[in-house]
Amino acid sequence: MNLLKQIFTWWNGQTIGTRFHTWRVGTKVGEDEFGNVYYQGGKDSEGRTRRWVIYNGYAEASKIPPGWHGWMHHRTDVSPADEAYKAREWQKPHRPNPTGTAQAYRPPGSIAAAGERPRVTGDYDAWTPGG
Repeated sequence: MNLLKQIFTWWNGQTIGTRFHTWRVGTKVGEDEFGNVYYQGGKDSEGRTRRWVIYNGYAEASKIPPGWHGWMHHRTDVSPADEAYKAREWQKPHRPNPTGTAQAYRPPGSIAAAGERPRVTGDYDAWTPGG
């Protein structure tokens, strides 16, 4: 079943092409707290070492934590796995983007939220035709 998923779905883990490329030229660099695995190997069109991620589950770019995002986009040559980074006490842990999920923000009065829309406070006058 896993092989069929890799052949026919690009959004769920890795494709068969990514698996072959990883096997051929990929070197594992590290893994993040979400189970995503990061690789590098080969060269891109600009002559830099290619870097890619194999997601744990659905391919969603917001699942990549900030440190790994910087490494993936060649902002730094040191991967988070190679440095002893400690988050400051005021930094919140990374959360993937909840848009489109049950955890998404829904303001009061939204058709996706329960409740009624708050009344207009006077700083806004609704347009009426001919008025």
